[in-house]
Amino acid sequence: MGSSRSEPGIQPVEDASGFRGWVDQLHTPATESAAVAMLREAHARRIPVTLAGAGTGVTGGRVAQGGWLLSLAKLTRLEVQRGRARVGAGVLLRDLHAAAAASGQFYPPDPTETGASVGGTLATNASGARSFRFGDTRRHVLRLRAALMDGTVLDIRRGDAVDFPAPAIALPDTTKHPAGYPLRPGMDWIDLLIGSEGTLAVMLEAEVRLLPAPETLLSGVVFFPDDGAAIDAVETWRFHDPPRMLEYLDESSLALMRSRYPEIPTAARAALLMEDDREAEAWADRVQRSGALVEDSWFGVSAADRERFRRFRHALPELVNGLVRRRGLLKFGSDFAVPLARNREMLACYHQVLGRDFPASSVLFGHIGDAHLHANVLPSSADDCARATATMVELARHAVSLGGTVSAEHGLGKRKAHLLELQYTPAELEAMKEVKGRLDPHWLLGRGTLFPPPEGRP
Repeated sequence: MGSSRSEPGIQPVEDASGFRGWVDQLHTPATESAAVAMLREAHARRIPVTLAGAGTGVTGGRVAQGGWLLSLAKLTRLEVQRGRARVGAGVLLRDLHAAAAASGQFYPPDPTETGASVGGTLATNASGARSFRFGDTRRHVLRLRAALMDGTVLDIRRGDAVDFPAPAIALPDTTKHPAGYPLRPGMDWIDLLIGSEGTLAVMLEAEVRLLPAPETLLSGVVFFPDDGAAIDAVETWRFHDPPRMLEYLDESSLALMRSRYPEIPTAARAALLMEDDREAEAWADRVQRSGALVEDSWFGVSAADRERFRRFRHALPELVNGLVRRRGLLKFGSDFAVPLARNREMLACYHQVLGRDFPASSVLFGHIGDAHLHANVLPSSADDCARATATMVELARHAVSLGGTVSAEHGLGKRKAHLLELQYTPAELEAMKEVKGRLDPHWLLGRGTLFPPPEGRP
């Protein structure tokens, strides 16, 4: 069959959030044909199949509860051409970025976790810091090879319409929204499959768009003496010559980060990470007028500077994950986004609810350019975990009430699947389930992710 398997019933599985499960067999096919043969065998024997990814997810999508686990880590084809790249599902995001950079180009999606597999970023429609200007993964896929659960291989190009009727469901007025299936009449296959979290098809290979790399880039970490000044700067910078990237760290985030970066200025109560391809002089005046701690902020124009600031940004989720895992508990984090005009309202809700429930054990950070922040609760007990679950539901309800989405880039997996019903009507959820049943009649692929299997199925 061209794949490797573990012994039955002894393989534990977990993701970056600490969520755990098990599988009866692990499959790591070396070729596309071997992966397809495995799917056909599982389909014939009615064995559930879960996709592994690189393990960087935080919603339990890869965490099977039995059945077979399929890892495409060996599908690592990577061919870079002018304006595009052909990428196997097992290629790591960092390797795609490096190959593109070596050709004088860049791949716009840039999730913080560059150790994610490309297949995983396709499955969740990942985005990252640069989505502020360039959008999510879905926007940059030109062609896709994917296999259905029965082994049927789809080779689809942008614009190839689905061959079945699809109803229109209401979508949030946010810059990105991968929660559930974004159904609409005449939609194309690529838009349907990307972001479906391994429940409709197995991503095998993609052709993605590359853009010319800018000649110069200014990047920086801009510190502010208070949160209000930082948010005022966001509103000004977002709508007037917006930068390529705009990220936010709150006061609690900076306090946690000082254990690793003691050079963070003591007067800083918030920070914005930015990256732009305009002249540095244009930013000097912009930052000066923003009320920032200009002399204490960090700026650079070299690749080494950009990497230093990227590591700074990535250090926060690393610290959060490490702290929670040392406590032997699960991480609780939000992935909600709201319309840009409701950014301040959602931010006020975060501060009010987190300050009430977890004043000394939560951080708020993320893609503020897209009104898409990550609230992370750091529980220290089982009781905290129960309260954190309720807190996240309250925050999700408020995001939806503002016209937002319950997931903007991480997906919902198994841990957050219950949030779908906050965003969609029962009829809309049934429409999604009909599409799932059409492409996977036995509900074998990604079982338990997004939707529970229909009654009567094991």
